[in-house]
Amino acid sequence: MPKATKPRWQRRKDERPAEILAAALDVFTARGFSAARLDDVAAKAGISKGTLYLYFPSKEELFKAMVREMLVSNIMLAEAQLTDDSVSTPELLTHVLRGMISVIASPIGAIPKLVIAEAGNFPDLAKFYVEEVVGRGMGVLSRLLARGMGRGEFRTLKAASIGPVIVGPMMVLAMWKHALEPHSPPQTRAAFELEAFFETYTDVLLHGLLPRPAVAGE
Repeated sequence: MPKATKPRWQRRKDERPAEILAAALDVFTARGFSAARLDDVAAKAGISKGTLYLYFPSKEELFKAMVREMLVSNIMLAEAQLTDDSVSTPELLTHVLRGMISVIASPIGAIPKLVIAEAGNFPDLAKFYVEEVVGRGMGVLSRLLARGMGRGEFRTLKAASIGPVIVGPMMVLAMWKHALEPHSPPQTRAAFELEAFFETYTDVLLHGLLPRPAVAGE
């Protein structure tokens, strides 16, 4: 017996929130949060403004939903990976960092730039971002580092202080990719080539975290 499928109108209704969020990302990235209008998002999504309001009651709620769907969902995946005891912590850290690079390389990577640019005018959105993305992401890194130290895979350091050291270069890369790269000469762009950056970054980071060999006489 053939598998039952939803009517086309029902499938379209189910897909609409994701389509609206994708349109919102395009509009927010192009115009900035302040200048973006819900009319523009609705037009980009191919719906009426009234239909958009059925899903998202305000521009602020639309932005929050976009952040949760596109960034927080990735943090949740990283959180789930922390329970896999079969993978070494250096491997797990490398995998998490690879995920961060993938996000930066995609249109989603422009979201941090949007938040930083609008933080002064929209403090509630900035607070939301700090709680939902920064705080939760730092929590993943702290747990991951503590895991490595507890298993003797990393040397003992202040895990909470290492998080900003790990995230800092990633933020610079995101700002470069989504703000400055289009205005730079080819030789400067080469210095920020994603794969080369990732290989050098992980090499330097992991060598800083790995236990140091004992020195004779100590």
